[in-house]
Amino acid sequence: MSPKRSKLTRRDFIRASAAAGAAALASRAGSLFAAGSDTVRVGIIGCGGQGTRDLISCVKSSPGVEIAAMGDLFEDRLKQSLEKLSKDIPAALKVTPDRRFVGFDAYKRVVQSDVHLVFLTAPPHWRAQHLQAAVEAGKHVFMEKPGGVDPKGIRSVIETAELARQKRLSIVAGTQRRHSKKYQEIIRRIHDGQIGEIVAAQAYWNGGDMLGYWKWWDKENRSDMEWQCRSWPWFTWTSGDHIVEQHVHNLDVINWALQAHPEQCIGMGGRAVRNLGNIYDHFAVEFEYPNGVRVSSLCRQINGCTDRIAERVVGTKGVADVDQGVIAGEKPFKYTGPDPDHYVQEMADLIESIRTGSPINEGKNVAESTMNAVMGRMSAYTGRALKWDWAMNASKLDLTPPKYEWGDLPAAPVAIPGQTPLI
Repeated sequence: MSPKRSKLTRRDFIRASAAAGAAALASRAGSLFAAGSDTVRVGIIGCGGQGTRDLISCVKSSPGVEIAAMGDLFEDRLKQSLEKLSKDIPAALKVTPDRRFVGFDAYKRVVQSDVHLVFLTAPPHWRAQHLQAAVEAGKHVFMEKPGGVDPKGIRSVIETAELARQKRLSIVAGTQRRHSKKYQEIIRRIHDGQIGEIVAAQAYWNGGDMLGYWKWWDKENRSDMEWQCRSWPWFTWTSGDHIVEQHVHNLDVINWALQAHPEQCIGMGGRAVRNLGNIYDHFAVEFEYPNGVRVSSLCRQINGCTDRIAERVVGTKGVADVDQGVIAGEKPFKYTGPDPDHYVQEMADLIESIRTGSPINEGKNVAESTMNAVMGRMSAYTGRALKWDWAMNASKLDLTPPKYEWGDLPAAPVAIPGQTPLI
């Protein structure tokens, strides 16, 4: 029997060729970012100390990276960043005066400029807004952790991360432990079952009060809005509190190791010594994950105490001290291989993903880890236990101020468990 001859018309051929060409173009979209050039042009929104350090790490990670646009709420912060960059990476600094933007709409002008990659390093409150603008403009993104300060913002980040996936854009978050060779190896062994079935875990960020690292601005003659935006680490609406802004690193490792997010939590906390802003200085939260796995979370910002910054995962056949690169138990292991600077490595991975057209998308991961921390804060602030599904899908908590302009904005009172409402 002879095979049937295909009846492919000229129109069918043209249609099939066009579809194949479109698919090929989509698969190469990330590698066409610079019209044949390997130069990656970077814009930044939020020119504080962390954002400036992130830019320096990015330039050090790969040749051919240029800083092309900068935006910040405050002109003096932008100028300070420029001075630092001009000393540390002068050859990469290509920011002309017409690409230096100041004010609440500076982010719009950065994402509309001729850059391929946008750094989102403004205070956490603005993360969702800035991410949405950048992805809708077709830009790859590096965004610092956390992914927001309230459930509304986190839901937005998850939605935008999906849009980035559809548009084949990279989103790398500031959870740099995920780019550590040591962490990657220990997590791989956990996933391979080398400590058995996971039964519990602990996460810690117990350290100093960070006042020497983050500046506190006196009110003086500043408006409420300016004062709180400049002193952003010390207010819940701008930072999310330190459990969100800082401890998210450790909670992210736990989610990564357990390959899940918690189902519910109960927490407590307060202010033992802190008298700045309206955030707490210590939290203790118990998270319950699938299969009844319980995770204890401790974080504190108080000087003169014992410090511990770590992640520990307990299994039926061993214990993994992830931060130390050590597994004890039936299959003991200690990581002794290379472990390059995580801050530089995450940037190298990001730049490579852009140049090769192989997107990395960490948006949902960092959003869910941030929700861990937001849930813990909400529980501690109110004294109420709460479930993940309610917090993610039903909570109406939105810390957005009534308007973005320099003027009156009374600071919220310090939360009181049993009195502060669960919203």
